[in-house]
Amino acid sequence: MNRLPQHALLLPLFAVGALLGTNASAQDCEARSGPKPLAVVELYTSEGCSSCPPADRWLSTLKTQDGVLALSFHVNYWNHLGWRDPFATPETTARQYRLKEALGGKYVYTPQVVLNGRDHRSWGGQGARDLAPLPAASAPGLRLVREGNQVTAELAASPAHTALAGYWAVLQDGLVSRVTRGENAGESLRHDHVVSHYQPVEPWPAGETRRTRLTLPAGGNPRVAFVVTDPSLTRPVQALVLQCTS
Repeated sequence: MNRLPQHALLLPLFAVGALLGTNASAQDCEARSGPKPLAVVELYTSEGCSSCPPADRWLSTLKTQDGVLALSFHVNYWNHLGWRDPFATPETTARQYRLKEALGGKYVYTPQVVLNGRDHRSWGGQGARDLAPLPAASAPGLRLVREGNQVTAELAASPAHTALAGYWAVLQDGLVSRVTRGENAGESLRHDHVVSHYQPVEPWPAGETRRTRLTLPAGGNPRVAFVVTDPSLTRPVQALVLQCTS
């Protein structure tokens, strides 16, 4: 499996300001991290996997719950059964292989739920209150700002780390597929939190402030998340999501 592309733009940030504050502001289309970080839940799933729809439905229950960033990464290694998952990409699949290496797993599988960078097999029936947030003591300040089709993440310096990395995730909700082949043939599958675009950001010294920018396609109003991680890209330390409503 090829290594993940690392082509996000990193620019010095000369003035971050106070990065801890309130959550999303629709008026100026920005979001700031607060004193309690989110829980980061990653689901690795496929429309070609018959055991995945219950996990997809569970992830959808987190859509209206505060305190959680839910991410649905569709993988492509089930495509050989005859149904090509339209939401799977080489990049999202490669991310799961990277996690397997970081966690010391022998194989990848679906559905796999990862909570804050750790395999989480007890997800069934859990709600947001059951999902532990990221540790506040090591979470750097983070601000997201959207202007037109440009979304900028501003990162404060973090004395708790020597180096940090991160990734952008563009999220889509309410996606529906009518599956005609494979293990889910004849089923209509609905998905939320689908990562339609995944873009890693290469590591930077954590003692420095940083700004990284994502260019969105013209039109549309997707939710956009930025996840700050350790240099391996597998262990989140901070996360924030932004959706402009005007």
